[in-house]
Amino acid sequence: MNSRVNEIDLLRFLAALSVLFFHYTFRGFAADDMSVVPYLGFAPFSKYGYLGVNLFFMISGFVILMSVGDGNLKKFILSRVIRLYPAFWIACTLTFVITLYMGDKHFHATLMQYLENLTLISGFVGVEPMDGVYWTLLVEIRFYILIGIFLLIYDIKDVEIFLIFWLFLSVLMVFFPTKILSQIFITNHSSYFIAGAIYFLIYKNGLNLQRVSMLMISLAIAIFVSHTQTIPTDIQHYHVAFNPMVTSAIISSFFVIMLLVSLKSSGIFSKISYITLGSLTYPLYLIHQNIGFMIFNYGAKIFEPNALLIMVISSMLLLAFIVYLFERVIANYLKRVLGVKKETKEEIEKRKLEEKIKKMDFKPMKYPL
Repeated sequence: MNSRVNEIDLLRFLAALSVLFFHYTFRGFAADDMSVVPYLGFAPFSKYGYLGVNLFFMISGFVILMSVGDGNLKKFILSRVIRLYPAFWIACTLTFVITLYMGDKHFHATLMQYLENLTLISGFVGVEPMDGVYWTLLVEIRFYILIGIFLLIYDIKDVEIFLIFWLFLSVLMVFFPTKILSQIFITNHSSYFIAGAIYFLIYKNGLNLQRVSMLMISLAIAIFVSHTQTIPTDIQHYHVAFNPMVTSAIISSFFVIMLLVSLKSSGIFSKISYITLGSLTYPLYLIHQNIGFMIFNYGAKIFEPNALLIMVISSMLLLAFIVYLFERVIANYLKRVLGVKKETKEEIEKRKLEEKIKKMDFKPMKYPL
């Protein structure tokens, strides 16, 4: 199933902006001296912008289940390679080159580090990332590996059973944390991936008691992890207070918004195409942090802070668009090299007919296991 859900593109972009404002107007000057430009007026609000990453993970759960189609493992792997690598290669190269010219004691890079980063998996073996935002890609890749292993062993029709197992394990890790299992099953973030996947099942096959129960448990885990792990860590790192009620409200709003999307009840937002915004999201996320901070540090003595903020954000949006244009060229080349063919009109119609038949045959599970 490859039909585009308009609201997802919009939510992706808003999540990216949330993280961008978190970095530019809070994180940069609040810790680690990454930016010399403080934005104290924005900070009380933008300090919660990091939660946009959690929305990214939820959207990823939705989109991956949508893009996995008929459950063909090879197609899934190729689609992830083509989706992740082109923009990453360009963004990593830009970050490396700009760091060589504008870097300082906080921003530096070596040729070997750059080459290792191009693999996208260097973080798994302890190589320092070119940009701190790359940590989320490692989480995403772990998620892809879990889905890939599932597709290797089981049929995509059984994915709900896997989600139940994953959710059960996530609950178990709350009470009996085990480092190895937590890392393998990314239980600090699993509630968002699971919820996103459940939202897709609701979008495709409808709502039932089992899915509502799974969403409620996922929300409870997400809030628990936020209160017991994320907030204490952030308070220690940034030396400012984070209101648990605010974080709970924001996290809960993600669940409500995604429920509206999955029930096709988002009104006018579903009628408008945000494909351009959606296309900018991944490049913008990859390039904005270190490059943005270096520009802030160079421009601090020249421009007024608010003007500098507008200039940097505008520059990042323009640069993200340029990355997107080149990304398309590389992605199309990779498709040819890897033998990924675009579906013909007849193949699309045939696939949609098969999906309709499968949906008619679909019978919701009555019991979790």
